[in-house]
Amino acid sequence: MTGRAALTNARRQILQALGAGALLATGWQLSPVARAAKAYAVTRTDAQWKAQLTPQQYQVLRQAGTERPFSSPLNDEKRAGTFSCAGCQAPLFSSATKFDSGTGWPSFWKPLPDAVEKKSDRSYGMVRDETLCARCGGHLGHVFDDGPKPTGLRYCMNGLALAFTAGTPPAV
Repeated sequence: MTGRAALTNARRQILQALGAGALLATGWQLSPVARAAKAYAVTRTDAQWKAQLTPQQYQVLRQAGTERPFSSPLNDEKRAGTFSCAGCQAPLFSSATKFDSGTGWPSFWKPLPDAVEKKSDRSYGMVRDETLCARCGGHLGHVFDDGPKPTGLRYCMNGLALAFTAGTPPAV
């Protein structure tokens, strides 16, 4: 590399680092980062989560990953029943609140009472509300304000984060 090319390359790296630092200083994240520890009713070590979950479930639930759209069989689940956390089995959503959002992920307009919590997510240069299991803190997906009535919300969930049990759905 010539002296001029090396200087240009060094300049580019410095500007990129400064830009990333400015984003991080304002609260923006370039990618998901480990969340601060919070006391949840269900806690496990990282090794225990890895032993319990499939690698894909671990990536979604414990590392805030996202599955490919239209890849989950739960997206097409139409039976009556309960959608629970795949990590701790806490009931999260009634099938009575499920709808086809056309996004490729199981979507619901309302969670069960006290089943989920929201957290601000500023990853990838966006501001969104992340949805977590209130019992184990597992990442479920995100909630948006473009859903159907009566709530106007769309809880866009990763199918890998959910387990389905057919039967009488919980009341909403």
